Amino acid sequence: MTSLQELHGRRGRVITDKNAQEITRVEELAYDLKISDVMSPELHVVTPEMSMADLLEILRDAQISGTPVVDSGKMVGIVSLEDLIRSMRENELASPIKKYMTSSVIAARSYDPVVEAIEMITKHHVGRLPVIDENEKLVGIITKGDITRGVLNALQKDYQEEEIRRYRASHLFEDIISDRTSLILRYRIKVGDIIHGGNASSNIKRALLRLGANPQIARRCGIAIYEAEMNLIIHTLDGGMIRVEIEPHRILMQAIDNGPGIDDIEKAMQAGYSTATEEIRELGFGAGMGLINIQRCVDKMTLDSVPGKGTKLDMKIYLQPEESFRESS
Repeated sequence: MTSLQELHGRRGRVITDKNAQEITRVEELAYDLKISDVMSPELHVVTPEMSMADLLEILRDAQISGTPVVDSGKMVGIVSLEDLIRSMRENELASPIKKYMTSSVIAARSYDPVVEAIEMITKHHVGRLPVIDENEKLVGIITKGDITRGVLNALQKDYQEEEIRRYRASHLFEDIISDRTSLILRYRIKVGDIIHGGNASSNIKRALLRLGANPQIARRCGIAIYEAEMNLIIHTLDGGMIRVEIEPHRILMQAIDNGPGIDDIEKAMQAGYSTATEEIRELGFGAGMGLINIQRCVDKMTLDSVPGKGTKLDMKIYLQPEESFRESS
């Protein structure tokens, strides 16, 4: 499992296309989970005037390794098992907690993502942090163990929920009796929306996997849709529509737009040919390989376009040999 130090180190890196693909679900959860999701809400507090011997009893009974120090309702410090051990070495269990506590309190905010707590724990070399809410009220404590348990629980929940989704989706067609059963997915693609480019292809790939599609089939569809999606974002006047029809024997994919159309389809199919603007090229898109990549990934591709009116791209992947069924119009 990824350590807190590794998560903290990765947070400081520049995310490139290459290492963005390497982000694990554990790292993602560090951003998705809030501190309030993983902290310990059960608070055991002490006062500055209590003795270290009192602290010993509290830590032992509650089976915790540290606790906030509160005076007149205000948090004034934090004291840990390490502080207790230090007092025992100096034979000062009778000394007040204020002698050994850490007065400079660093607190995490309950509404922040867990990654913030990881960064604070790593930066300040502490094992625990008191947690305050938006009103600066003490509401809990978070430790390295809390973070580990919280992430593991979230991963387990992820796994269980995904298994349920996959089971339900994979049985989608089984209990439906009809001459032709299909699932249709539609996605509106906005022109110039590069930030969200790839969302439709990711959602379609996930849906296919949940339906029980072969991972290789899902990858082929994902790449084909991604290229078609980016073409709509880069080359159209007002975006377009991605439509996917999933049947037990085939997957039909369409990318449709209302302009500007393609003047020369034969030239557009040549590797490296592109009408993308210089601005788009500087962003790393528009290399002129989109249609070539689509053609490599699908079993059948048809491109129809009328200059000034729009383009329709049809893509098909067969899950059974084409000759084993008769296509309806």
